[in-house]
Parts: sequence; structure tokens; C-alpha cells
Amino acid sequence: MLERLGAQVELTADRDTAIGADGLLVPGVGNFHACIAGLEAVEGSRIVDTRLAGGRPVLGICVGMQVLFETSTEPAQRRREGLTQWPGVIERLQADVVPHMGWNTVDVPAGSRLFAGVERENFYFVHSYAAREWTLDPRGPFEVVAPLVTWADHGGPFVAAVENGPLSATQFHPEKSGDAGARLLRNWLETL
Repeated sequence: MLERLGAQVELTADRDTAIGADGLLVPGVGNFHACIAGLEAVEGSRIVDTRLAGGRPVLGICVGMQVLFETSTEPAQRRREGLTQWPGVIERLQADVVPHMGWNTVDVPAGSRLFAGVERENFYFVHSYAAREWTLDPRGPFEVVAPLVTWADHGGPFVAAVENGPLSATQFHPEKSGDAGARLLRNWLETL
């Protein structure tokens, strides 16, 4: 999808290439623990931290969003810590039907740059776990630059997207979300 939008895309596990790229996409396939294991193998936490310290854009998608939180309750042989960019736990959705698979609406906050032009569109979700609450409560001077949190609902509210300076993430799959997803990715590319 990014290539169709005109971006030059390179799949890499090379630290210097990832740090130097105009934008870094953290995809997520499988589960939280497998994604974290893959990131640990290439010093992913250090790469993301270095990029964000320099104000360099990072976009997480699906499990790539989930790993940006502290941890997950998803079953595994051993519990793994996430990249801890945001406080909170990724938990199983509390719905009659899980996984949440299909199109859903999102509640976009005012001022969203990521959702500009697609605030009222549907997006395609495929997941069983999500951040069911947002626990980052900035106070003082950080209140002015508080993250913008977009919500969706499936058996209860969950975080559908976050915009936090150079760090953005979506629980849904923009690349599977038709024209709305393409517009969202174009909006992200315009920040590079």
C-alpha cells in the first residue's frame, strides 16, 4: 500500500537503515510475544527509542501498536515486556465474538492529523487483544501536547489509534481499509 502511494519501501532488520529511514513502520503479525521476540532480535526497542528521541516518525500497525504498550495478558510461555512507549496492558477483548474481524467505526478526537479527511470512515480490524483503557494522564506543561487517542467499540471501548508526536499507531489495518486506509497512510507519509 505504501508503495502504491508513492513511498520507497525497504524491508530491513539493519539497525542503521531503520534509524536513518524517513519513516519507520512497525507491523504486527501473529501475537504480542512473537512480535516482541522479533523486535528484541534486532534491538527494536533501541531503534524506536533512538528515532523518537530525534523526532523521527514511527507508525505501529495492529500488533505493532500493541507492542508499544508496557505488556500484554496474551497467553505465552513467559510474560514479555513491550516497548513501554505508553503505559498500559493489552488485554483480551470482552465481546461475544472474538476475534474482532471486520469493519468498524472509530471515534476520532478533534485535531487529528492522521485521520484528516477520514474522520467518519470505517476501518478494517482483525484482533483479539487491545488496550481497553488509556492510562497516560499528562499534567502540567505536557497537557498541551497530550496524545490524541481514537476509540472504537467491540464488546466495550478500546484504543483504535494514538497520535503522540512522532509516534503514531493504529489497532486496525489501514492497508486493508480501502480508500480510507490509503488516505490515512498518505496523511502519515506527509509527516515524513
